Amino acid sequence: MTADVAAESHAVEPGQQPRFSGLFPNSLLHHRRPKWYQEVAIIGLCYWIYGQVRNLVPEQASIAKRHGRGLQHLQDALHLNFERSLNRYVAAHEPLAQVMNYYYATLHFVVTIGCLVWLFRAHPRIYRGARTVLFATSLIALAGFYLYPLAPPRLLPQYGYVDTVLKFHTWGSLADPNIAEHSNQYAAMPSLHMGWALWCGVVIYLCARRRWVRVLGMIYPVTTLLVIVGTANHFILDAVAGLAVFLVGALVQYLISGRSAFIEAPIRRHVSSERQPRSHPKSSPENLPAAPPEPQPSARHSSQSAGS
Repeated sequence: MTADVAAESHAVEPGQQPRFSGLFPNSLLHHRRPKWYQEVAIIGLCYWIYGQVRNLVPEQASIAKRHGRGLQHLQDALHLNFERSLNRYVAAHEPLAQVMNYYYATLHFVVTIGCLVWLFRAHPRIYRGARTVLFATSLIALAGFYLYPLAPPRLLPQYGYVDTVLKFHTWGSLADPNIAEHSNQYAAMPSLHMGWALWCGVVIYLCARRRWVRVLGMIYPVTTLLVIVGTANHFILDAVAGLAVFLVGALVQYLISGRSAFIEAPIRRHVSSERQPRSHPKSSPENLPAAPPEPQPSARHSSQSAGS
């Protein structure tokens, strides 16, 4: 026999307003150690669904290029046109361009999966909340891909952008016809590279203990921004939208649980009823025999005492 004990964090002082504790019931929000095979199945299924939905978005080339031209004009009006200078610099230095191309094609997945595995093993009480933020960010990005198809800068050469992958024939390029036909080229707004990089950076900075690792966590989103802009895969405003969807994903997780994704989930504590004090019927005051009444002095004894 066990009795559930509420977490101290949910205790409310008399006269104090109860804090928001999430939309899901508390029984679903306490820590349960994740099982690796369940997580592999969940992540694999969700990524497969993500890939299918992403590529089902209609590739409306004319609309996507019109959106791209409009976004370029907006950035010019906002004086956010330094990305062309960065892209031209990268395109003029092949070793740098090749490194950035491989960075764009690989680290997007490697670092994100690595952070998930690290959280699973080292921070299991944070893992589920952080995973929820990542999934919510990705789902919101899918809505953006569908509602706002956008041609990336590399598909708008009239503005002076250089597709570094095509120029240097980088292996595994999304611009390679054999690969491009299996991937939606106009799923660029928001930048999910930026959204995932921000998620990884926050995870590493808040959860790592070594200072140099935390510094790497801070640098990673910055280098990702330089890469996606330098290789002409995204506009600056795509990256801003990536930040926005990450923040909304974090808000979704907060609404679900009532706490930050990077605060450890409370543990459901159990107290054995055998250790709790029991009241024994035989020794309870109600069951004790009544005390006998005290003897009253007789009238004769009282009169003798008065006479003396």
